[in-house]
Amino acid sequence: MMKEKNEIMDVAAEEFPALFDHIPREQQAKILGTVQSFVTLLMEYRCAIREMETKLNVLNEEFSLLHERNPIESIKSRVKDPASIVEKMYRRGHALTVDNIEAKLHDVAGVRVICSFVEDIYYLADMLSAQDDLEVLKVKDYIKNPKKNGYRSLHLIIQIPIFLSNQKKYMQVEVQFRTIAMDFWASVDHKLKYKKNVKNSELIVEELRKCAETISSVDTRMQEIRNMIEEGELDD
Repeated sequence: MMKEKNEIMDVAAEEFPALFDHIPREQQAKILGTVQSFVTLLMEYRCAIREMETKLNVLNEEFSLLHERNPIESIKSRVKDPASIVEKMYRRGHALTVDNIEAKLHDVAGVRVICSFVEDIYYLADMLSAQDDLEVLKVKDYIKNPKKNGYRSLHLIIQIPIFLSNQKKYMQVEVQFRTIAMDFWASVDHKLKYKKNVKNSELIVEELRKCAETISSVDTRMQEIRNMIEEGELDD
């Protein structure tokens, strides 16, 4: 039995080196319970992302047929890497078990939806939330209530079913909705956060916040221009 367990851990360490580098070998099996359960959980999150992407693509295609334009510019998705899962669990003081990962972390599976206009964000979020086979567990509206640094996005934690060979299982997926401009700002802000030994850091934070305000104004103006165009088409 010990030999089999060691062989499993060898495979896991090779598969997820960043996850196991800083964990003593004698604790690895105990911490994760069974590696197979952990690998299975990540597979289930990937399946949940596929289900969510399918729903979003269907809404996008229907909207295109009805309104002759697509509300979604792009969809990005990811399953949080094992090292990030470990770090977040430790930082929050949770015991590192497969059950705890599923219960305590709500953003292991993430989908980011990039839209052209703010109105499209709320339209898609409303249409998605109305579907009867999923449940919206939590909403954080950073568009109407931006973070102090200027960050804007609409976050939904959604519970969605996946259908496996022997069961239907509900998984949590975090869906983030942003405009192209919001996503540009967030991407630049994220990169700058990792810069070390930056002079005048407080000034830079303030400048980024001002940029976020400018970007928000541009989003609003672009929305107004689109509305003018659509109203003109109706008059014709």
